[in-house]
Amino acid sequence: MTNQAHIIDTIIKERRSIKKFKSDALSTDEIIELLEVAKWAPNHKLTEPWRFLLFAEEGKETFIQAYTKSQMGADQTVPEKAQKKAAYFRQIPIHLVVVMPEHPRQKTWDEDYGAVSAMIQNFQLAAWARGIGMIWRTNDWIYDPIFREAIGVKDGEKIIGTLMIGYADFIPEAKERTSIKEKLTIINE
Repeated sequence: MTNQAHIIDTIIKERRSIKKFKSDALSTDEIIELLEVAKWAPNHKLTEPWRFLLFAEEGKETFIQAYTKSQMGADQTVPEKAQKKAAYFRQIPIHLVVVMPEHPRQKTWDEDYGAVSAMIQNFQLAAWARGIGMIWRTNDWIYDPIFREAIGVKDGEKIIGTLMIGYADFIPEAKERTSIKEKLTIINE
């Protein structure tokens, strides 16, 4: 195995979803550089079916207010659990929402979803190699029209995930993975 292969293997195996972040600021320019790397994901016919909404510094409040509005009850109050989550969101340096067009043709939709997911994984790995962690979330509220409209998601777009990004304050231990041998069927005749 070459040194380059070993480095890539290590980054893939050591990457973790980060839930606890340091308060250290993170440059939006660095996020843009990482997205420039990540865009090299495979995508059918080079459609590049992704769009990004980046919430940093004071702009994070737009994301947080959209979240809390989506959590309001009929009495127009925000539940305590949602208030705690909003406080947690304020501590995260950057929120990046990744969206794709919802193509009416299923084959294209599937290809686009695969491409955007591959791009997100590229982004996570490139960030991890630079000491930046994140968590890729797909919570229920990303489907809420109140949240979607408030952050600028257009009709006909799907949120693939909200990426919460920063320097890790805690890196969890690796969780065991099933051996591929248990998931592999070899057909050689």
